[in-house]
Amino acid sequence: MIFILQILEKDHGSLNNMKKGDNNSTVTISAIIIAKNAEDSIENCLKSLLWCDEIVVVDTGSKDKTLDICKKYNCRIFNQGGKSYSLWRNVGRSKAQGKYLIYLDTDEEIDKNLREEMEENVSNWPHNVACFAAPRRNIIFGKWLKHGGWYPDYVIRLFKKDSLIKWNNDLHEQPEYVGRLEYLKNPIIHYKEKMLSEMLIKTNKRSETEAKLMFDANHPPMTVGRFLSAMFREFWYRFIRNLAFLDGGEGAIMGIYQVYSRFISYAKLWEMQLNKDNK
Repeated sequence: MIFILQILEKDHGSLNNMKKGDNNSTVTISAIIIAKNAEDSIENCLKSLLWCDEIVVVDTGSKDKTLDICKKYNCRIFNQGGKSYSLWRNVGRSKAQGKYLIYLDTDEEIDKNLREEMEENVSNWPHNVACFAAPRRNIIFGKWLKHGGWYPDYVIRLFKKDSLIKWNNDLHEQPEYVGRLEYLKNPIIHYKEKMLSEMLIKTNKRSETEAKLMFDANHPPMTVGRFLSAMFREFWYRFIRNLAFLDGGEGAIMGIYQVYSRFISYAKLWEMQLNKDNK
């Protein structure tokens, strides 16, 4: 009799272990983060995702304490080289065990209201819906910018895994999916750069990629007219259409900076075209 009870107790323990995640079907929500040298921001991001069943981190070459922080929160970590966010997001999808996926950047957080809204949609997933886009509250220079094109700034971040085919594009990656897109009400909190020096570093890297993509697509030769046209379109979008100045000095500075950022991308394109002609 004692022997039989011991067997039953052992089997019961095995069942409990399966419920805790040994069986992939018990993982409902997987959070996916792409990370590199994000020790200053990733911990708050991870804390906002502890309600998920698992957190998958695709690390693209961190040299700081990012991975130590991730290990502290029992993340599943995968190292991946390359330079494409689409590649990294697709790797995250392939490694995630959950039926539903949440993508979050290291400088983003999910608050209580968005968490509850996401949980409600996962519990009662609408028919034929593939994914949800959330508005994003961009905090720039420590201030929430509501104008200048910075809000609602929808980003698609919650997916039914089987409906997500893949991510495309090297820059400004976009998901390919089967089904309808719906919209969430509560925003993701996005803490962008606090200093212009940080923005300049990112702009330099991003503009290089943008210029290369335009160059490879055989963009027409850059002229004075095309430079002025590109900068005017950005100015119109930020200041005329979206009233960047209503956010005060921070809004005006960011509006002007976006015009500058657009100019840099086209200037690098011009440089590539010039170097090609001189060869």
